[in-house]
Amino acid sequence: MVKKVKTPAVELFWRWLFTALLLLVCVIVLVPMLNLLALSLSNPARVPEVRGLTVFPKGFSLINYRVLAANPLFVRSFLNSVFITVVGTALNLLVTSMAAFALTRPKLPFRRFFMVLIIIVMILEPALVTEYLVIKKIGLMNSLWAVILYKTVNVYYLIILMRYFEEIPPSLIDAAQVDGASNMTVLRKIVMPLAKPALATLGLFYGVFHWNEYFRASIYLTDPMKYPLQLILRQFVVLDDTASLIGSGTLFSYDEAARLSYDALQASTIIVAILPVLIVYPLILKYYARGVMEGGVKE
Repeated sequence: MVKKVKTPAVELFWRWLFTALLLLVCVIVLVPMLNLLALSLSNPARVPEVRGLTVFPKGFSLINYRVLAANPLFVRSFLNSVFITVVGTALNLLVTSMAAFALTRPKLPFRRFFMVLIIIVMILEPALVTEYLVIKKIGLMNSLWAVILYKTVNVYYLIILMRYFEEIPPSLIDAAQVDGASNMTVLRKIVMPLAKPALATLGLFYGVFHWNEYFRASIYLTDPMKYPLQLILRQFVVLDDTASLIGSGTLFSYDEAARLSYDALQASTIIVAILPVLIVYPLILKYYARGVMEGGVKE
């Protein structure tokens, strides 16, 4: 019969203390978000009852989200952000994977030179004025592609993926090449499937970066119909331009529009801006704990 080993009292004390601290941090993070959600879902007549620590809506109404859905500029900006995030992240992962695979090949000519060049680029990023002149010269001003292409590869993420690719047993790649597989076939069918945890992690980082794109978009985009969601969020929340949200709404009556709360509208805009990231994160989290050699052979 196996005897249970008792946990020392000191260790048990620290375990409970850390658990309590983590719960406190969770509450500190969740309360402001739940407060915004409660404010956005509250009945317009009862919005003043929602205080800073309120986490449940007062009454229930979707009027704020109906206002956002009725505004063509807001809907267009949301679709622009989705396009920038999806296309940008896919392109980032593709180019970063190809570069990382090439730079981890021992027979790559001038490999040391390329590594030194990458480190220099990581330390000394191009100046914003130079980047602006290049974007203007190639005709990408006022184009969503300017926001997507200006940073196709993050050098720091490239180095992380290189370290991950180097952990893949060379015997897997050698066996595939002996069978006639090309480098692209090896990358697509062997290296990338084994690197799912790393690609999922970098995909999340790239995706959040694109979704929160604001600064470059404010420089390169001049047409309001091409603005991403973060620029509209700044217009509605920071500049307090919520009056323009009600301009083209036809899904609500005049009485409802007169009772709208600008604070609740701003809260609804913030919720819409952060909700996609909160939805995607748990879906990618499952890849974090998977081993790098899942399904591979042992050396």
